[in-house]
Amino acid sequence: MDYQQTIDYLYSRLPVFQNIGARAYKPGLHTTSAFCKLLGDPQSQFPSIHVGGTNGKGSTSHMLAAILQTAGYKVGLYTSPHLKSFTERIKINGNEVEEDFIVKFTHDNLSNIDRLSPSFFEVTVAMAFSYFAESKVDIAVIEVGMGGRFDSTNIIEPIISVITNVSYDHTQYLGDTLEKIAFEKGGIIKFKTPVVISEYQSETSGVFEEIARDKETHLLYASDQFRVRDTSLTDGKLLLSITDTISEEIKYKDLCLDLTGEYQYKNICGVLASVEILRSKGYVVSVKDIYDALSRVVELTGLKGRWQKLRSEPAVYCDTAHNEAGMSFTIPQFMSIEAKNKRFVIGFVSDKDITALLSLFPKGAEYYFTQPSNARALEASKLHVMASEFGLVGKEYDNVNSALENAVSDSKPGDAIYVGGSTFVVADLIDL
Repeated sequence: MDYQQTIDYLYSRLPVFQNIGARAYKPGLHTTSAFCKLLGDPQSQFPSIHVGGTNGKGSTSHMLAAILQTAGYKVGLYTSPHLKSFTERIKINGNEVEEDFIVKFTHDNLSNIDRLSPSFFEVTVAMAFSYFAESKVDIAVIEVGMGGRFDSTNIIEPIISVITNVSYDHTQYLGDTLEKIAFEKGGIIKFKTPVVISEYQSETSGVFEEIARDKETHLLYASDQFRVRDTSLTDGKLLLSITDTISEEIKYKDLCLDLTGEYQYKNICGVLASVEILRSKGYVVSVKDIYDALSRVVELTGLKGRWQKLRSEPAVYCDTAHNEAGMSFTIPQFMSIEAKNKRFVIGFVSDKDITALLSLFPKGAEYYFTQPSNARALEASKLHVMASEFGLVGKEYDNVNSALENAVSDSKPGDAIYVGGSTFVVADLIDL
């Protein structure tokens, strides 16, 4: 098989969650553990940082990888899902995994795949661990796929566990209360392994603290250690300062982030708290490394789709926020932009309750209802009907790029367009 045949095989042979949803969801670690055991347990051959949470885990993972990479380490980075190419999931120092490795790994493991019947995600996780071990990375940053306790990535024994926050998403799998979801997220907390919680939340703190006690480990709320202040958007980058919450001393003055979504205010404290722990473990990361890395995360890691400006005149922004907590940041940020008229190109998946999301959108804007090419897509016509119940008025389009093309055509130079609703809507953009 060549590369394209290999990718076609993986998608056709294995259950893929992003395509079929619940039928591909395999809670439990048995298959991943068995698969990796046959590979020589590659996940135990390098130190790792495990990053979970409802929102911000992708941005947090990329920021940590960028900082360690700038500090001179060879850094593996595993994230999901990909937006454009499968190779985006597995990177070393920002470079995507070679297609030849994917072909060889798959070919060499056809019998294991037949024997174990893993999901697409389980194979991808095992592939990433093998690639990092074979490449002898100094450290790897591993993003949780969904939940934590039964996520395939949870067979690692990290040196730090990071949980960004907890909000409602994937409730049919993780539970219908924040406490239940926190219990699943908290499953990545390991015995005597420090854990950073980026954002203190009263509803979930008791859950995390109980797990930490059981695991005999130290739990740190980053929001209790650091506070963000003096924020502004300057020259297309987010400028902020970080103070110590106890001394009120400024720890980082005029820190410049190229990830400009306002939700990064929540993520950055967790990143910096994790760096402090890494330093205590002997990793050499200078203040200069932090400043340099955070100003060019996109360049260093290839991160896409996080509050990304695609063009000007009219301004077009896209964001992969896809739940209430995430979009409660992105929509107000978009509405704060100075523009004569605002337009929204939105689409969603069908197996998610989007009523809370639709309530966040302003009634006075123009809407271009669309659907991602993903098999789980909510049809644009159905979205149109649902949105009308919230007073959202617009037209429907059968694909994302057609919707955006019409939104741009209808716009004048001083207008602004938001593209989002689902990760898969952003993934369909030709110009991403």
